[in-house]
Order: sequence, then structure tokens, then C-alpha cells
Amino acid sequence: MDTLWQYQFRIILLGDSTVGKSSLLKRFTDGIYSDVADPTVGVDFYARSLDIEPGVKIKLQLWDTAGQERFRSITTSYYRNSVGGLLVFDLTNRKTFDHVREWHKEVSEHILPHHMVYILIGHKSDLNKDRKVSRDEAEQLAAELGIRYIETSAKCNSNVDRAFELLTRDIFELMKMGEIVTRDGWDGVKSGLTAKVLYPGDEEEELATASAEKGCHC
Repeated sequence: MDTLWQYQFRIILLGDSTVGKSSLLKRFTDGIYSDVADPTVGVDFYARSLDIEPGVKIKLQLWDTAGQERFRSITTSYYRNSVGGLLVFDLTNRKTFDHVREWHKEVSEHILPHHMVYILIGHKSDLNKDRKVSRDEAEQLAAELGIRYIETSAKCNSNVDRAFELLTRDIFELMKMGEIVTRDGWDGVKSGLTAKVLYPGDEEEELATASAEKGCHC
């Protein structure tokens, strides 16, 4: 039986073929890395839970999409049912970085009028000598898109957990502010059986109620 979770977030990995999306997911979910990886055909599924704060466990449904154009009609069907997206490029391959805007635009337009929470991932940071994209220009692109940027290496297990945790926390904070809500027929966010989140107004109300109950009833 699965451990109880308060929310389930569906997150999709986006980017060209060979940028290392599958390697990131296998490192994050299974703690393993292999130099040899078969290309993803269509969509693969992974899962892992994160304790985002005391008493709040988030279950992540992670969808690994094929980067090849011939699978695009399959992968686009998963865009609309995802709340978060990791835009991944290969730091040693300039073309994969140049295509990030296209991925961002395609997904953002496909899910209108709704929005997705993104994080930009510069992957294969262990191959620093072969780097073709500087940190400065990657950070500039992230700023233009209004999203976070982080560099990772599945091979060295560098910043892999942090990348997923940052995105998960960003989604959770937007939920607490009421900017992301569960919707009928949408699988991006689902509530668990024990869902309980204190929104700012709720917290103040509960404190006031507790104080009144403790007060003197003369």
C-alpha cells in the first residue's frame, strides 16, 4: 500500500532527445545511473514522494517524454494534465539550448488558458570542458521566461534532488496562495484522502477560534 500523501503532482520532462531526461529520472527515483540508455519511445512513467514540510507529503507522478519529432503527437496529450515541467537541455549541445524557447512556447500555448510551473535544467554539468552554453546566458534565458535555473548531473548526482524539490516547492507555494487549485477532469494536482493545507486566512481563523475556546465564559 502506498504511503499516505496529501497531494499528487503530475510533472513532465521536456526537451530534445539525448539531453538526459531519462537519466535524471532514474537517478531521482531509483538512485542509479547508466552510461547506456535506450531512447524513450512515446512516454515513460516514474514516481517518487517528497516530504515538502512537516506533515505534508507530495507524491510526484513523473512523465518522461520522447524528444523526437515523430513522437510529438503522443507527448502533447500529456501537457494539459501536468502542473509542472522541467525544461531540460544539454550543456554540451548548443542546439538543445536553442530549442528551449520552442518547447516552452509549444507547451504554454497548448495548455491555455491554464499555466504550467517550469524550471530550466542545464544537464551534464560534469562535462564542463565540453560546455557550449555559459551559465550567464542560461540564467538570462530563465529570467526572460520567468523561471528558475539550475545545473545538474545525473552521472555525478549533482543537484538532481534539488531540481525536483525546487519545482515541487514552487507548485506547493502557489497552491497555498490559491493560484493553483484542483479541477474536475484535470490530473495535474490531486488531493489525497488526508489532504489538509492551512492557507494564510485559515491559519489566522483557527488561531482566533482556539483563543476564544480557551477564554473565560463568564
